[in-house]
This record gives sequence, C-alpha cells and structure tokens, in this order.
Amino acid sequence: MPLLDRITQPADLRDLKPAELDRLAEEIRAFLIEHVARTGGHLGPNLGAVELTMAIHRVFDSPRDPIIFDTGHQSYVHKILTGRQDRFDTLRQPGGLSGYPSRAESEHDWVESSHASSSLSWAEGLAKGFALREEDDRTVVAVVGDGSLTGGMTWEALNNIAVQPELRLVIVVNDNGRSYTPTIGGLATRLRGLGQQLSAIRTDRRYERSLAAIKRWVSRTPVVGEPTYGLMHGVKAGVKDVLAPQGMYSDLGIKYLGPIDGHDREALERALEQARRFTGGPVIVHCLTEKGRGFAAAEANEEDRFHAVGPIDQVTGVPLGSVPARTWTDAFGEHLARIGATDDSVVAITAAMLHPTGLTRFARHFPHRTFDVGIAEQHAVASAAGLARAGLHPVVALYSTFLNRAFDQVLMDVALHGEGVTFVLDRAGITGADGPSHHGMWDLGLLGMVPGLRLAAPRDEQRLQEALELAVDIDDGPSVLRFSKDPLPAPLPTLRTDGETDVLFEDGDPRVLVVGWGQFAGIAVEVGTRLAQQGIGVRVVDPVWALPVSADLIRLAGAHELVVTIEDGGLAGGLGSRLAQECRLAGVRAHVQEFGIPQRFIEQGSRPGILADLGVTAQQIARFATEAVLSGEAEPSIGKIETGHHG
Repeated sequence: MPLLDRITQPADLRDLKPAELDRLAEEIRAFLIEHVARTGGHLGPNLGAVELTMAIHRVFDSPRDPIIFDTGHQSYVHKILTGRQDRFDTLRQPGGLSGYPSRAESEHDWVESSHASSSLSWAEGLAKGFALREEDDRTVVAVVGDGSLTGGMTWEALNNIAVQPELRLVIVVNDNGRSYTPTIGGLATRLRGLGQQLSAIRTDRRYERSLAAIKRWVSRTPVVGEPTYGLMHGVKAGVKDVLAPQGMYSDLGIKYLGPIDGHDREALERALEQARRFTGGPVIVHCLTEKGRGFAAAEANEEDRFHAVGPIDQVTGVPLGSVPARTWTDAFGEHLARIGATDDSVVAITAAMLHPTGLTRFARHFPHRTFDVGIAEQHAVASAAGLARAGLHPVVALYSTFLNRAFDQVLMDVALHGEGVTFVLDRAGITGADGPSHHGMWDLGLLGMVPGLRLAAPRDEQRLQEALELAVDIDDGPSVLRFSKDPLPAPLPTLRTDGETDVLFEDGDPRVLVVGWGQFAGIAVEVGTRLAQQGIGVRVVDPVWALPVSADLIRLAGAHELVVTIEDGGLAGGLGSRLAQECRLAGVRAHVQEFGIPQRFIEQGSRPGILADLGVTAQQIARFATEAVLSGEAEPSIGKIETGHHG
C-alpha cells in the first residue's frame, strides 16, 4: 500500500519513521508529475517544496497554526497533505481544485494567495490579532519565495514585523533562485550566492556540536577563557555576516536561521522546531531548494524549470497535443524586436516575466535595453517614467491582472508627467484555469480613468503591428495595447473606413450598430451575420483605438436604433459604458447595450466555457439584439442575457 494513501491529514505525518518519510517524499513527487502532467499547472515550484512542506506540517499544527503561501502556486504539496489528493484529477478544471489555496476547499487554507509579496502582511495581521486576543499558543507560518522578496510589499511588512517582538511568526524563505525565471536583483544575488557557500557546512549537525565543544573548552580556561570565547564568537558572527545573508535581517532585529538545505528533512525540522520554540519575536528560516527537483526534464529546463506547464508527457516533459498555434504574445515579441532594430530609443521592461510576456527575442538581441525588475510592478512603471524623461521610449510588458498593482504609478508618475510609456498587457480578459485572481478584467475600468491615456485593442496581427508602431511614437503620455492569451485569430479585413473606425460588415439599412473591440471583433462580425440573416440591417465596426472614444464612433452610435458593444473586460467602467457616457456628454442620443464580464470574481474554467456562461457568444448576443429590435423595446421580456449583459 503506498504511504501516500495513509495521509489524510497533517497529523498522519507525525506517525511515520524517517525512512517512511523519505519514501513519502518520493511518492509525492511521482504523484505530482503524474497528475500535473495530465491537467497542467505549476509543477516545478511544487517539486522543489516537497520536503519543506512536509517539515512544516510535522512541526506546526495546521490549521490552528495558519500556513500562508505567498502567491500560492507552491501549495500543491500542502493540498496533498491536507486530504485533497483524491481530487487532483480536477486540478484547475471547472468546478475542481484551485491551482491556489482556497478557503472553500479546506480549513487549512487561510489566504487565497495568488499575487506575490502579500503573505507577510497577512501573516503580520494574523499574528498581531492572535497576540491581541492572547492566543499565545498559536504560531503563524508564512512561506515566501525569494522571488517574492523582490517585491516592495514584503519589505514594508518586514519593517513593521521587526518592531513587534510579541508576534509568534515564522517566515520561511523558500529560496530556489527563481520566480518564473532566475530571480534578479541585489537582494536575490546575496541570498542565493552567499547562502550556497555556507549551506553544506551550517546544515551539518557536526558544525553546531563542534561550536558547542569549543565553547566549553575555551570557557574553562582560567582568566582568559570567557574573553577569548567572546572574541571568537565575535569573529564567528563577523564571518557569517560576510558570507551569509543574515546581516540584513539582524539589522532589522529579526532572528535568522539558515541557510538550510531545503531537501534535508531532518535539518529542516530542527530549524523549524527551533523557530517555533523561540519566544523572543519573529524568526526567519532561510531554506535553499531546487525548483523542478526529481523530474529530469524540469531540472534541465533553464527557461523556467517547468514553472507552469500544460499537459505534458510525464517521462520526457514534452508538451502533448498538436503544435501550439502562434499567439498574440509571439506576434508582439517579434514585432517589438523588429522595431527595436531600427529605433534604439525603445527599451523593454517587465516584472519577473520576461519569457511569458514575449520579451525573449528583444532581450536576446538587445540585452542592455531590456530590464527585468523582479516582482516589482510599481518600480517598473515609475522607472519607465524616468527612462522616458531621459529620452527613451519604454515598453512595459505585464499580464493585465498585474497592472492593477501599479495603477498609482501609471496615473501619477506616467500620465501626470506626460511621459511617453507604452504598456503591453498580455492575458487580458478571461484567462481560464488560473481563476479569479488572474482574469485580466480590471484594466479597462482602471485605465479609463487616466487622463490622456490612449488604448488600443487590436483584432488581429496586422492591427497589433500597426498599433505598436504608433504607440512607440507617442511621447506625451501613456499608451496601452491589450490582448488575450488565445491563439492569434485569422486576419479580419476592413470593409471600409469611416473616419477613425473600421467597418467590418454591413448589410441593408443599418438599424443596429455592433461594436467589437480586440479579439471580440470576430464575435461582433458573427453577430452581424446572424442579424442580417434575420433581415435586420446591421453595421459592425472596430474602433481599433478604444480610448479616447473617437468622435466618429459617437456619431455612428447616434445614427442607429440600437448599439451593442462587446468587450473582453469588466463592464463597470468598461469601453461600452464609456461610449454611452461620451454620447451623453456630446448630446448624442444613443441606446447602448453592453456585453462583457460582470463585476464579480469569476471562477476557473475554460475560456470558451466561461464566456458561454456569461452570455458572451455570438448566438446569445444576436438573439438579444433581434428581440430588442423586433419588439421595439430597450430590453426584451424574454431571452435576456442575465450575467454578461448590462443595460
């Protein structure tokens, strides 16, 4: 019987002997490879955290002792050990296990972490709350990757943690030298490089035994014993501060243990037990782990050690299925590199996502004009403002959901100062399996508030190329391009141009104007075709540049009985509502009905499935428009789209 079958709760780990624990670690790795190879997910980070997670659960009493995982993608082993292994076939599937901690799944999940660098603030708040409630027998454990330590929020939290000696808080630094790719920055370099020099020595029990023996021998020497030991201890501390990264923490007043071999279970348990018993304040336990450990294909993958994978062969690691289609990310990366070859003022910035955002080619050709700042979006944007002021044109490539973290910098550092910075937002709109924290549905509502901002939502590769070329020439304010994670759609040609607006389809005497932005322009054409088949005159347009709203689009809206807008973003403050507002401000009477993403947190699922559930399909939108026109009413009495429609 596999040992893993006997583990239904963390307490079961404490009954196992050392040899059984080693065998269990092997079984967990095999389980992870087998299941994540089928469903896709964050494989590499979890393969590196097996012994560490086991040790945490053996030393601490979850859920009474909260365990908080920064970003949460490293929580798969935690899920396995807390009774969810029988559901791993549903990982990241509709209605299945989340790829992150989930309160709905287990009492062992305290924080549904999925954006980096927030765990220490959560942990400080929980520990402070327990202290105020005099629950002194509870310890909060925060598991934070070295990549997350590149984010400023962790240091804001540490600054406050350091002055609260009453906190029962253990901070476990899971240091694998990587976020998505190798962790960058001065802090990361010191953590990893210097930590490795001492790991082999300082995790050996003989090291501490030897120090204890020397202390006893020297201290017994008459007259000079204690002064001599004091001098030796001072030398030892000085050497450790030179070689190990503890100085930065001791300067803050936080106890530091490490570096510890993150795959030596006994050493981990000793260090964690020492941290748990320490009553003098918070403790940092620095653990060195290997991302992708135990899976040769992951260990050999220098790009990201299988940080996140789709379905793969569980032996070779080769992706399964057909050859991946060309994506928006691929196209953006190629066109930016081409622009960079002829315009040396263009520079690229990203926040620990060089490869996922398509900057690999640009970085290969122009390494000195490419800047990965770590998980520090706020710094990335403010730094871009400085680069622009110096006469360059920065292109900041981020996932849409992560731009939320730097909204103040977009508003106050870029827009207020009129600096020419281009933001390229990948994974805009519904993204699928990563769930509510990763759907790129907030950017339109946020960016629509920024004065002077210009935003393009290209519908195909030609429009992407044209918009990017125009954006890097804008030098008096922010410009934005956004696109989805989908494969590139087929080219969608322009029937004719009406001012600044592309007309994509027209039939009869148009009574309905269908406005489709970005990849949803294709859905808009399908809606127009369906309406034409019902004998309803229709015109389908793509504004290309969605913000500011063009006077041509406002004029067109006023010339139709019904305007239907379709966007891959949140409806509140979205492009449809902005069009309606601009029509009112211009004194143009227009009946606008918006379709997009309702303002609620959308669970994981396939992109097509989610959009169908939201009513954002050509069939559902066309039915609504048909009934609205034929009934002569603003909202038809039957067949109304419930969730994706906002009237």
